[in-house]
Amino acid sequence: MFPKSIFNVIEGFKLLPGIGEKTAERLTFHVLNMSDEQIREFSSNLENMKIRVHRCPLCNNYTEEELCSICNNTSRDDNLLCIVEDPKSIYLFEKTGIFNGYYHVINGLISPLDGINPEDIGIEKLMNRIRSVKPSEVIIAVKPSIEGETTSLYIKKILEGMNIRITRLASGLPIGAEMEYIDPITLERAMVDRKIIE
Repeated sequence: MFPKSIFNVIEGFKLLPGIGEKTAERLTFHVLNMSDEQIREFSSNLENMKIRVHRCPLCNNYTEEELCSICNNTSRDDNLLCIVEDPKSIYLFEKTGIFNGYYHVINGLISPLDGINPEDIGIEKLMNRIRSVKPSEVIIAVKPSIEGETTSLYIKKILEGMNIRITRLASGLPIGAEMEYIDPITLERAMVDRKIIE
């Protein structure tokens, strides 16, 4: 139906999360109407991002520098370490301006049914960071789901005996909700009202 080059771009857009057939077609036809200069700039930006952006060796956030801007910021509170499941979550918290500690990104959540175990999400790297930084509080800020609960309880268990206050975001976050879809006010309240993990 479509020429092959159009079909290929539609299929490319469908690789993105939340993009179905109709949205992919709409985006493709929008791209066809962009100027050559806009296309070159967009294409160049995508390529540069893929080449230049890497994970921060300390916290796993995205950065173009040796360390990310947060790890490089010595004015932040090193007594607070917030564990998140992906770099997008860091940007959500940073937009609210309510957290002034440091972050650590684990690589997803523990899910034995999907074959994802603690070693698959970088728990050893997290433990090395905690032993090095020695925060007084670790905040576990992962999505409220079975996998999130499993991951939180596992982290709590391995931190026992280290004299660290272990908290999680307060209730009010819908069960199973993706962090990126939670509005800033709810996220702010969840951080401010965080609870000790029992």
